[in-house]
Amino acid sequence: MLVCALMGFSSGLPLYVSASLVQGWLREQGVGLQEIGLLSLTGLPYTWKFLWAPLLDRYRLPLLGRRRGWAFCMQVILFFGIAAFGLLDPVRSMLSVVALASAVALFSATQDVALDAYRRELLPDHELGLGTALTVNAYRLAQLVPASLGLYLADHLPWAWVYLIVAAFMAVGMLTTWLAPEPTAEARAPSTLSEAVIGPFREFFSRDDYAQALLLLLFMLLYRLGDAMAVSLLIPFYLDVGFSKTVIGAVAKGVAFPAALVGSLVGGVAIAKQGINRCLWVFGIVQVVAMLGFIALARRGPDVGLLGIVVTSEYLVGGLATSAFVAFLSRATDRRFTATQYALFSSLIALPRTVASSSTGYLIQAVGYQWFFVCCALFAVPGLLLLGKVAPWRREPVLAEASSV
Repeated sequence: MLVCALMGFSSGLPLYVSASLVQGWLREQGVGLQEIGLLSLTGLPYTWKFLWAPLLDRYRLPLLGRRRGWAFCMQVILFFGIAAFGLLDPVRSMLSVVALASAVALFSATQDVALDAYRRELLPDHELGLGTALTVNAYRLAQLVPASLGLYLADHLPWAWVYLIVAAFMAVGMLTTWLAPEPTAEARAPSTLSEAVIGPFREFFSRDDYAQALLLLLFMLLYRLGDAMAVSLLIPFYLDVGFSKTVIGAVAKGVAFPAALVGSLVGGVAIAKQGINRCLWVFGIVQVVAMLGFIALARRGPDVGLLGIVVTSEYLVGGLATSAFVAFLSRATDRRFTATQYALFSSLIALPRTVASSSTGYLIQAVGYQWFFVCCALFAVPGLLLLGKVAPWRREPVLAEASSV
């Protein structure tokens, strides 16, 4: 369980560097919202990581185990990549920032593939639920480093030192990966690259019927679309409302993780009581309502108390929805092809955050922050409408769900 938590922290750190710290850095340097929004496209490797996931299944690096070798290599590269942001000047060369952000996303996505497969092989079935919950929460905990500590340090230190300090936290993942045990029952590596590539897709699309498989993929793509757009430019939003970086770090980001942690724990209990399907319905609807709180914040201005309430509500409900959604993804994964299939599913989750979120800067400029958050709520509706097909409202067998998760 400790290994799962520490590796989850290592997975989340690079993502939140790009999603929070880099955004605040660019906005302070005078970069426009359109450019910051388009920078989200550098996260496309999170969307397409299933394309090279079979390589990690098939080949082993000459260091540590099959999974840990890939993870450790990526973590070392990410340390240098994150630190390198402090050497760049976005005013003179925005292209270099884009190139580095793309490289960090590529290596971070590859680390995720290796660690997801390692966790699946390390844990017996009855520990997968707890291990996944700890991973997700530690993943969120990682945001406190770039989005809270990093922004606070940026008020007192040069940006080069800020990025170096944040990069040093990758040592958590490196030490954990180096010292972690090998799985006692490591999954058999595919004998050929063709088997590693074709097998997972053949199994998925052979279930029930082809149309149902497509609906399942579409649901994964759309269920959290509105929320992904709503939170994509929160740091610039807070700055434009009038909050200082210190307030953002202490309040907006400081309360986010505790709220998400409580939400995920409550969500786990609710799933055990009511099942995955019902929780997807209830948490999805409540999540749409919660994101409307940002409209009140945009109208009110820099009210610290209201900021705390809105952020707490958003991340509390987000934790609920994430618990149900991750359990749903785990249930949809075939145990024989967990690495590639989970990479495919998690890639679909990342797609709204990258492609759709890249247009949010233009949408905000066109309609303003208040109508932007209304649009985000509307974009969440199609995913909810698909629930009737992929997760019908019914009480499910709790034991069957627990074993599948």
